[in-house]
Amino acid sequence: MEKELSVFPSGSKNDAFAQYFTGQSYLNMLSTTQVGIGNVTFEPGCRNNWHIHHAQQGGGQILLCTAGRGYYQEWGKPPRRLHPGDVVNIPAGVKHWHGAAPGEWFQHLAVEVPGEGCRTEWCEPVDAAEYDALE
Repeated sequence: MEKELSVFPSGSKNDAFAQYFTGQSYLNMLSTTQVGIGNVTFEPGCRNNWHIHHAQQGGGQILLCTAGRGYYQEWGKPPRRLHPGDVVNIPAGVKHWHGAAPGEWFQHLAVEVPGEGCRTEWCEPVDAAEYDALE
């Protein structure tokens, strides 16, 4: 693995969620009490599958981009480029994906927004041809 990208250590290979990623990611849970916060590092070309954060009330996710260059996309909308300092607010119920830009490392803090009945539904991988067409 490349040297640390930010002040937050990259952690170990994200084997527990590997089935939901294309490429290698790393996970370092910074907080598991009050609010879950994970530092997620994506090797170049790595991205997660489309997914939805469901909740009966509240919920969702906030991404705080800390290093590298990545993308975020909501279903039916164009992809958004991500750079250090960008913040992405993802409401519960929104189908989306996020990950590294082609050829770039990327790191973000994933903040789990507290809610009731929270769960993640993992969907299909991002279409490879569409991903490869990103700048």
